[in-house]
Amino acid sequence: MPEAGAAPLGRLAIVGLGLIGSSIARGARRYGLAETIVAIDRDAAVRARVLELGLAEQVTGDAAQGVAGADLVILCVPVGAVGTVAAEIAPHLAAGAILSDVGSVKGSVVAAVAPHLPAGVAFVPGHPVAGTEYSGPDAGFSTLFQNRWCILTPPEGTDEAAVARVRGVWEGLGAIVETMSPEHHDLVLAITSHVPHLIAYNIVGTAADLEEVTQSEVIKFSAGGFRDFTRIAASDPTMWRDVFLTNKDAVLEMLGRFNEDLAALARAIRWGDGEALHALFTRTRAIRRGIVAMGQETAEPDFGRRKEG
Repeated sequence: MPEAGAAPLGRLAIVGLGLIGSSIARGARRYGLAETIVAIDRDAAVRARVLELGLAEQVTGDAAQGVAGADLVILCVPVGAVGTVAAEIAPHLAAGAILSDVGSVKGSVVAAVAPHLPAGVAFVPGHPVAGTEYSGPDAGFSTLFQNRWCILTPPEGTDEAAVARVRGVWEGLGAIVETMSPEHHDLVLAITSHVPHLIAYNIVGTAADLEEVTQSEVIKFSAGGFRDFTRIAASDPTMWRDVFLTNKDAVLEMLGRFNEDLAALARAIRWGDGEALHALFTRTRAIRRGIVAMGQETAEPDFGRRKEG
């Protein structure tokens, strides 16, 4: 459970109540991080469900109305839509308000938001490195960010008090907060998140395209590595489309390095170089153990994933 921090926000506005937005709302409610939570979503069905779940004191489809008077506004929309939403709400943000986001790409987000930022409003971009393959307001849970990283990428000159305020909110949600430049963030996340998702989408797509293997056989024998790729490949398609389009330079750089390493691996297999294969697998196994040791994953069978059914 998060430790007690700064005084709660008076008014927290969340734009987009999917997995991340609804988890922030749940966590803010559970840990007393805001006196009033405002849920903003253009989808009427989502708004109705948010009301049923009791995730916010106020629910609206009018972003301008929803952000009025907010101390902190968090954009939980696909990165491709951040600029449009920022332009819509900017004239209605109160002086002294803080604007943030949760996108997994930061350079393009800063570029999209900066032109619309009014004087007296600080922008502290953020990226909680947490999630599941599920989406929508029902998918969220208050402990999603517990012991998970949240990276803040404030542009140069951002008010330090605003950065500290956003840091406090994420720490209040249980996250471990790190700060870095938007450019460095995008390079790091390209290899730790974006390229792995791209590979997962590709492998699952390749399996689906194989005429020699029927779909029923793919599903039947998916208890091995393929099953774990399908979990990643089930992630929100709109979000990931935008990620690859907005972080394409870093992704292509990391993909180039991956292709070179993959070619070397293929040569080792072709020439029966068991020593090279064993050395690689030993090194990568140590990486996995390091992730578990840092508390970013579990060593339980099946990764501790809940069984479907």
